[in-house]
Amino acid sequence: MALTIENLGKRFDGRPVLDGIDLEIGADEFVCLLGPSGCGKTTLLRIVAGLLQADEGRISLDGRTLAGISARERNFGMVFQSYSLFGHMTVAENVAYGLRLRRWSRDAMATRVATLLDMVRLPGMASRYPAQLSGGQQQRVAIARALAVEPALLLLDEPFSALDVHVRGALRDELRDMQRRLGVPTLMVTHDQEEAMTLADRIVCMNAGRIEQAGTPAALYRHPRSRFVATFMGQGNLLPAAAACALPGVAVPDALDARDLDLYVRPESLALSHAPDGEGCIRSVTFLGGLQRVHLDWRGLRLTADVFGGTEFAAGETVNVRLTDFERCTWFGGEPVADDAAAGATA
Repeated sequence: MALTIENLGKRFDGRPVLDGIDLEIGADEFVCLLGPSGCGKTTLLRIVAGLLQADEGRISLDGRTLAGISARERNFGMVFQSYSLFGHMTVAENVAYGLRLRRWSRDAMATRVATLLDMVRLPGMASRYPAQLSGGQQQRVAIARALAVEPALLLLDEPFSALDVHVRGALRDELRDMQRRLGVPTLMVTHDQEEAMTLADRIVCMNAGRIEQAGTPAALYRHPRSRFVATFMGQGNLLPAAAACALPGVAVPDALDARDLDLYVRPESLALSHAPDGEGCIRSVTFLGGLQRVHLDWRGLRLTADVFGGTEFAAGETVNVRLTDFERCTWFGGEPVADDAAAGATA
């Protein structure tokens, strides 16, 4: 493994902000720390970078402990949300900053800078200053600077949050392509689940200083282990067992007590059909290009369904509701009827 974090803990003013963090990052893996503000993800990133000290636990790189090794000596590249470029330096000087500290020769620096500026699609920009660049261009320079030193680990602290949506989408695609080509292990902080799902080989979903679940984007979306992960990974519907069982094909597992049991259903797993006497009444419809996001009232619940294809719906219409993909739904809550029969059945 490239990076190993073991039982890491951190407190501020006696209050725990990280508690028992265990995480490994592979040699060429892209890992996203995902969670709401205050969950501890940025604190964890800063501890890995050497900008903060943990109160307990251990971090090692390829088996070598990082305790006592300064941020500068760790040879990690870091990209901040605010770019953090040197305004009095040109683009080339910003990119070459770490190389100069490492006493690279002038010719080697020039070659490396030119290669990286081509990679981040900024050829011909070497003599400009940060104030002469757009936000997206400045972040490209910051990424090139972080990659210049051939880092053992690339750290990204919400690097796209200050950019507009079109620039953000293009730049994250470019970053993922560069990371794959270079094979540099990467740890990124974000609160945007779409961004994490687009970029990550593995997502680490954090809540209140702990890791709730870690896995591939598909695993966290399709098989969340807690209500928190389910709701944080996108839109969904939480149906009490009694209501859920009114949908064809739904049955409470024999090993679970239906009391306080809820079925979590993604919007794409609900299908709607026009019906004059349907149980569902559409409240609103949002057009999202390839799909319609339909909000409706059904059996006293408010549901969201994503409808693909040519059938159009409108507010005020009545519809029938059915479940199309029960295997991808998740039961939450409920006590096992018997320990041996219900092992692993609850989320």
